[in-house]
Amino acid sequence: MKLRRNAILEDSYRKIMSVKRVEFLKARLWIEFDSEKGLDYGGVAREWFFLLSKEMFNPYYGLFEYSATDNYTLQINPNSGLCNEEHVSYFKFIGRVAGMAVFHGKLLDGFFIRPLYKMMLQKPITLQDMESVDSEYYNSLMWILENDPTDLDLRFVVDEELFGQTQQHELKPNGSEILVTNKNKKEYIHLVMQWRFVNRIQEQTNAFKEGFFELIPQDLIKIFDENELELLMCGLGDVDVNDWKENTKYKNGYNANHPVIQWFWKAVLLMDSEKRIRLLQFVTGTSRVPMNGFAELYGSNGPQLFTIEQWGTPEKLPRAHTCFNRLDLPPYESFEELREKLHLAIENTEGFDGVD
Repeated sequence: MKLRRNAILEDSYRKIMSVKRVEFLKARLWIEFDSEKGLDYGGVAREWFFLLSKEMFNPYYGLFEYSATDNYTLQINPNSGLCNEEHVSYFKFIGRVAGMAVFHGKLLDGFFIRPLYKMMLQKPITLQDMESVDSEYYNSLMWILENDPTDLDLRFVVDEELFGQTQQHELKPNGSEILVTNKNKKEYIHLVMQWRFVNRIQEQTNAFKEGFFELIPQDLIKIFDENELELLMCGLGDVDVNDWKENTKYKNGYNANHPVIQWFWKAVLLMDSEKRIRLLQFVTGTSRVPMNGFAELYGSNGPQLFTIEQWGTPEKLPRAHTCFNRLDLPPYESFEELREKLHLAIENTEGFDGVD
């Protein structure tokens, strides 16, 4: 696929949705960005999944929104149709991209709420799943479960706010006439959960699953639970520096005790988590760590550990070979110099000659 960086979502959508025979999406990926030199031996494809994830999951486009708990986990926006007339087709496309990522052993840059993984696995959604998505809502449902709700004058309806207007949805026929009591409160909670996680995004979820299952048959993922499926699709969010250090190779005169290498790991330890992820992305083309940690990093020719090679002279910036998970690190003469040059390289990665 030849794509424009500044139109990566539209270009990828057009190309992938025009494929009639899904087997073609399982062929070897070769991604080229317009007017950039960089041969794709795996690194550019990983970067494509990363950049495309950023766009697909960006709440600005209205397909996904952040859950109530944090600005990290994503849920399908029930009002996506108001933001994009083609939203159902886009969800099928996102499902295909997620399926391609799993098939090709790449990772998506985004974490979904737990119920989405459960729906992919056809597992029932429980009250516990609400806790991770909206803790306030969870607490109020728990209170109903543990107490007699009759005096609250609750009905079988839910309120939804849309563009500043509150709309009521009946959870069952004549729901506005039915009082929630001790006898029927479990049914009420069940229907609230169904509405929140299933009914109002049914069309989008079905399209996403259709796209995903075209590439990865449902039978193949049934062996996983929702946590394992998340790791399979998205990798690990946090970077374990000790694990990273233990699974790093050194070349061309460097070793674990070399002063420059000691400075390098000191610099990594002093970084905040976002900077570490940026460094990881600079060298490997993705911000995610595989399911079982750094020992499972892949390059263009199969398993390929993170590698630091001595190269160049101290006035040069570090450079990266994403296809081989390799950082070319000059022999700097002080910790401050290494730290400054490493930060400069990380901040200026996109499309410059330091990455291939």
